[in-house]
Amino acid sequence: MANQFKIDGEEVLDGEVKPFGNSAHVTVPKRWRGADVKVVRTSEPTEQDEE
Repeated sequence: MANQFKIDGEEVLDGEVKPFGNSAHVTVPKRWRGADVKVVRTSEPTEQDEE
């Protein structure tokens, strides 16, 4: 069972985490620049890094 979190916010965006160099990123709208955000992972990763 997943954990539940309550977050008061202005807007919700569904997206996919994409590779970015040695890391990953989530793209958000340009109008969000300068805003405080929180990212919540809602599923297990489908791709595992090889170490």
